[in-house]
Amino acid sequence: MGSGSPAASQPDKHQPPITASGIVKSGPVVFQDISAVGNSGLALWTHKMGTPAKNYIIETKGSGVGLIDYDNSGWLSIYLVNGSTVDALTGKETPPHAALFRNNHDGTFTDVAAQAGVTNDRWGTGVAIADFDNDGWPDIFVSNVGKNRLYRNNHNGTFTDVAEKAGVALGNWSSGATWGDYNGDGNLDLFVAGYLHWDWNDLPVSGQGGATNAFCTFRGEAVACGPRGLKGEPDHLFRNKGDGTFEDVSEKAGVADKAGYYGLGALFVDINNDGKIDLLVGNDSTPNYMYLNKGDGTFEDVSYASGFALNEAGRETASMGIAVGDYQNNGMLAIFDTTFSDDYKPFYRNEGDGNLTDISYQLGIAEVSVPFLSWGDAFLDYDNDGWRDLLMSDGHVYPQADKYNWGTSWAQRPMLWRNLQGKRFENIPAVEGTGLADVIAGRGMAVGDLFNDGKLDAVINVIDGHPVFLKNVDPNKNHWLELKLLTAAIPPAVSKAADNGPRDAVGATVYVTANGMRQRGDVLSGGSYLSSNDPRPHFGLGPATKIDDIEVHWPSGKVEHFTAPGVDRIVTLTEGTGK
Repeated sequence: MGSGSPAASQPDKHQPPITASGIVKSGPVVFQDISAVGNSGLALWTHKMGTPAKNYIIETKGSGVGLIDYDNSGWLSIYLVNGSTVDALTGKETPPHAALFRNNHDGTFTDVAAQAGVTNDRWGTGVAIADFDNDGWPDIFVSNVGKNRLYRNNHNGTFTDVAEKAGVALGNWSSGATWGDYNGDGNLDLFVAGYLHWDWNDLPVSGQGGATNAFCTFRGEAVACGPRGLKGEPDHLFRNKGDGTFEDVSEKAGVADKAGYYGLGALFVDINNDGKIDLLVGNDSTPNYMYLNKGDGTFEDVSYASGFALNEAGRETASMGIAVGDYQNNGMLAIFDTTFSDDYKPFYRNEGDGNLTDISYQLGIAEVSVPFLSWGDAFLDYDNDGWRDLLMSDGHVYPQADKYNWGTSWAQRPMLWRNLQGKRFENIPAVEGTGLADVIAGRGMAVGDLFNDGKLDAVINVIDGHPVFLKNVDPNKNHWLELKLLTAAIPPAVSKAADNGPRDAVGATVYVTANGMRQRGDVLSGGSYLSSNDPRPHFGLGPATKIDDIEVHWPSGKVEHFTAPGVDRIVTLTEGTGK
């Protein structure tokens, strides 16, 4: 996990590290944690992953969050992946279950996972939401240590696990997953990153057999072994055959991870603006992958040539989450990469044609991020001023961080940066009693508009704790627009899916012009760390009360222009109804 030389400053011995302090008495209040307020219901569920001692790396990684409108009510519900314990896997205790928190539209949530049939009851890691069978209802892919789940939506509040029949169950340590139509046939394909090859009969323990070549110390202290020195698990690309089954085309497509890196983050997204979705993979303690889509069913590995493999210093990083966003409003997606503590977090500016430059220090992000060990990340315009800001969740993997003077801590506060018109990012202070002052063991994080009020909220899965719901309470009066995209509603029996692209328009790119700015939004499935955000592109409009133009680049290749009936609303756009 760790990479690079220690750079964290040593705190005063009487003061907690900055990762757990630096909290101010007053300042801008952006988020309130409502997870334990009133009858929200969220605090009734607890994430569990191994034992508190975290003797093994498998107990340290945490799990993801998926935002899903599973009942097509127009409101996002929350799917929280859970871990497990050895005793649960061996039948000695009841397995911890995943949660599906139905949104009650009033700030409360009800866990309906058991009724819905999505408790997983395996050692869960990640989640990716999308409508893989083009029936108009979102489905849930859950990656596990062990066999994965593919929960097909039954349209009645329940799901059926079809992973085995579909051919995507695998069987070892799967991590980040992402959906996207890489070959343009109208069916969503699935990429699943592999982390470590895990053998319960040969556990990597410091000084014992399973760890002969593993790294089992940090700053001279004994800690959980790995990932370095342990065997990586391959990545898998599954082509959707359109009949409910998938074909593993990892080797054929050139994305099988022959090097055996430790995959965590994964995202299908068009990074070079050629209309074809590319693939980003964030690897732990090993170089990252960037694969450009060649349009013939294969990808070109441009990891090093693009600048994404390493950071500005030419070092591999312990990459966790991947966020993309058009922070300059120039139509190019930048990439933000969360990494280990004692290392800054790279921010890659997109120069076009698949070329990236790490400018984290120039933007004011790098230095302040060094002590933090970061996971979930997202670009979000929290104040609706038309410029995409940046949020990340944090928490250490070594409980020993609280025992030794490392300048970091086990539980850490989330971090928010405000985008100063694409030139720099300003760290927003954590105000006492607000969500940014939560000191938690954060892991997966998803961002979305859970109140349908045009303000983006965040849900963080906390390892061995209750989830945290950061409700956006920023007092700005700026205007906004959110778009739900659907491809043409033609049944598959009448028209080939390729004529219209995936039903839920995953892979679409939208440009909204208003207030003298042209902003970009993308419909994505996956990203962050093991998580899946709101699929509805969100646009802050500042003082603008009129939309000048909405330009949609559909996955099918069609480009259409739409008008909006007004601002401060969620608008559904259907392919074929624009100009």
